[in-house]
Amino acid sequence: MIIVRISRRKNPPGPPGLPFVGNLFQFDKANPHIYLWRLSQKYGPLVYLKHGSTPILVVSSTKMARQILKTYDLSFCTRPSVVGQQKLAYDGIDMAFSPYNHHWIQMRKICVLHLLSPKQVSSFRSVREDEVRRVIDKITISRSCNLSDIAMSLASNLICRVAFGRRYDDDEYDKLRFDRLIMEAQALMVSFYFSDHFPVFGNWVDKVSGLLDRLQKNCKELDVFYQQIIDEHLNPSRPKPDRQDIIDLMFELLKHQSSSSSSLHITMDHIKALLMNLFVAGTDTVAAAVVLTMTALMLNPTIMNKAQTEIKQLIGNKGTVDEDDIKKLPYLKAVVLESLRLYPPAPLIFRTQISNQHCTIDGYKIEPGTSVFINGWAMARDPETWKDPDEFRPERFTNSSWDGGVFEMIPFGGGRRGCPGMGMGLISTELALANLLYSFDWALPSDGDNDGVDTEALPGLTMHKKNPLVLVATPTGCI
Repeated sequence: MIIVRISRRKNPPGPPGLPFVGNLFQFDKANPHIYLWRLSQKYGPLVYLKHGSTPILVVSSTKMARQILKTYDLSFCTRPSVVGQQKLAYDGIDMAFSPYNHHWIQMRKICVLHLLSPKQVSSFRSVREDEVRRVIDKITISRSCNLSDIAMSLASNLICRVAFGRRYDDDEYDKLRFDRLIMEAQALMVSFYFSDHFPVFGNWVDKVSGLLDRLQKNCKELDVFYQQIIDEHLNPSRPKPDRQDIIDLMFELLKHQSSSSSSLHITMDHIKALLMNLFVAGTDTVAAAVVLTMTALMLNPTIMNKAQTEIKQLIGNKGTVDEDDIKKLPYLKAVVLESLRLYPPAPLIFRTQISNQHCTIDGYKIEPGTSVFINGWAMARDPETWKDPDEFRPERFTNSSWDGGVFEMIPFGGGRRGCPGMGMGLISTELALANLLYSFDWALPSDGDNDGVDTEALPGLTMHKKNPLVLVATPTGCI
């Protein structure tokens, strides 16, 4: 237990709420990161809300986030127990939504040491390069393209080939099925469940509204989908793959767990729960990062031209950018980091204070069980940390060795619950963008429609653009 001084200050400031429901019906579910940022402009870097019986601490500055993610990391390293997320994660036996306990520590170790280690990420290089080449070929033929759809297709194919060894859109039926299941799962994860905030009668309300039936149906359909993939891998007549995918690696761990010192007993449900993490987190974040960076470059043509010049000077007429080249493109890397700062794909990071831990933040005693919303979107606009924070300025990172270990920006989370897939996500985003900028010059459609060149986001855990980014690609002659 962390021993701290007793503070006479009660809760941080915040908007007044209503009896029983608190601030629940004041919450903007469409753009929560912007709503919470506006609250911080009025009340300060720590804001207190109450959603039914759930106390919430909103953190909106680098200084306060560092206390949560570093100073008191152990106290705030568990996740809120949200009905939709827990159910889709097989009662929290995954890694992303599991509470902090021995199980989570073992699952994290499996991901870091076996599934997403630098060696494994490197082993998937040919998959990434092949999928990016397919995208470039597709754009070359069509010229006018919905980059939002293309980026989602790229990210989905990457994750599916890494996770279970085949492309998700080789079969049109499988593609439509996959899209529908994942989109429904994403919606259900962020849906409002009365039982999360009103445990006495909330379950009954969720049942009557039909939300629990929707959740149960989606869970069953996803389970069938996962089982189909697993059965394909268990089929003795399955051709030997060129490389191991994530399911192959998990099967190896299953085979050797009896001789392992680990006390975690891996089951098929563990594999399914991790597949869910890969599909939802991996697909969404890479697709959103590619689209938001291209949007930022369309809004800043001088920066786009500078990035293209760097790439073309290095690559010449080679025809494609490979992963060895990425290391020699510092300005491109700076562009990606600046995009992740200003437009983080996951703008809100969620934590919950462990029930037996006590701490004081900025003089306020935070009660055990408090949910914490860390607003990465607001942190990127913190003038105490960033000069001209609203400007897209990649030069901030041209001499930077940023590796995710600082808290000025948190696109991959932070502390012990930081995303273990950061390496995979960064190289996938950089490779895709490098080839898009190398292979094409980009312009708006000739009808002048620029509705897609904005940063307005859809509701959800990930900040997908509300308006698709539709552009015209003209081959540069380098391909």
